[in-house]
Amino acid sequence: MILKKTALCISASVLALSMLAGCGNGTSTSTSTSISTTASSAPESAKPSASAKTVIKIATQSPLSGGSAVQGEAIKLGAQMSLDDRKVEFEKLGFDLQLVPYDDQADPKKGVANAEIISADPAILGIVGHMNSGVAIPSSVVYEKNNIVMVSPSNTATEVTDRNLKAVNRIVARDDFQGPAAADYAVHTVKAKNIFVIQDKTAYGQGLADAFKEAAAKQGANIVGYEGITVGEKDFNGVLNIALSKKPDFVFFGGLYAEGGLLIKQARDKGIIVPFMGADGWDSQGLVDVAGDKVKDALYASISTDITKTPDGQKWADQYKTKFGKAPDGYSAYAYDCMTIILNAIKTASSANGGKAPTREQVRDAVRATKDFQGVATKVSFDGKGDNTYAKVFIYKFEGPKYPGAMISEVGK
Repeated sequence: MILKKTALCISASVLALSMLAGCGNGTSTSTSTSISTTASSAPESAKPSASAKTVIKIATQSPLSGGSAVQGEAIKLGAQMSLDDRKVEFEKLGFDLQLVPYDDQADPKKGVANAEIISADPAILGIVGHMNSGVAIPSSVVYEKNNIVMVSPSNTATEVTDRNLKAVNRIVARDDFQGPAAADYAVHTVKAKNIFVIQDKTAYGQGLADAFKEAAAKQGANIVGYEGITVGEKDFNGVLNIALSKKPDFVFFGGLYAEGGLLIKQARDKGIIVPFMGADGWDSQGLVDVAGDKVKDALYASISTDITKTPDGQKWADQYKTKFGKAPDGYSAYAYDCMTIILNAIKTASSANGGKAPTREQVRDAVRATKDFQGVATKVSFDGKGDNTYAKVFIYKFEGPKYPGAMISEVGK
């Protein structure tokens, strides 16, 4: 009995030690509500005493489903490429970078709901986005309240930055620059005299169309019609019949590629063969996919350059295609630059914070302090409102059903 009891005691002791050893090898879970940490994957013998890395997340907000998904996906992928390029660098500083993409569905309500979720995660220190100004405007109110910096690769509505929010920045031109640049080209280069204007009733489309209309009228053009369509519509015979009756020599559309492609296609089928012009919402493979060969000779004024025109830009585009299996879209490189600006700000703020993870406020202020940053797509210096003083507008023409169009003009401030 004594021997049996002794054996049982020894067995119990071995089992207890085994259980303790198992617990000792597990990953500890922090109970803090501050930025989380993740255990290093290095072997136990190679780990320093403080091996856990602080998780830093950057979110993207763009439409990943619906009619604008091509451009929205380009924003996500461009941001992802920048973050992936910097992961090793930040690991050496003790940080684990993570991308958290959100689908705002080009819907203001969804964007705001996502913004609330983003704000509740203390590890998220910045947002690349939005694509649509109408989504960015209400969502950025949430970011401002929670001190999360936003850098947009595509928002052009003047209201985005005219509210003087500390958290809101963009690296592209505004509607009150893009619209007049398009109008100047239409009136002085195309020699348009009787212009019909269509807009999609969004903050982006209407703001752009209004800026174009006002500038074209000031330069002597006659605005023979101004009509609105609704995003998601498929049949534009009504508005095109009005346009046909006005006999314009030029049509301008403020809106995105899904509706723009259908307008072009249906207008050509109806016999409206005058030049059609859009803006950066047409700067996408999506326009060609919708309009097909009818896209030939269509013009667009874009806030994004053709990066393949430079050796460094072509190299970057090749790397993007290798990584994702497709060529970059109009906003891909701009999203890359937005992410890089945020990551640079995190690194600067961390250094000033003794190497620790910075606060949202510190990152927000470091982003706004960005001066003379040379990105893949553009040079960036933010003014007091968060606008980029180096932003430009570029004019393109489709020579056939192939994206991008040929860049035929560049307009600086």
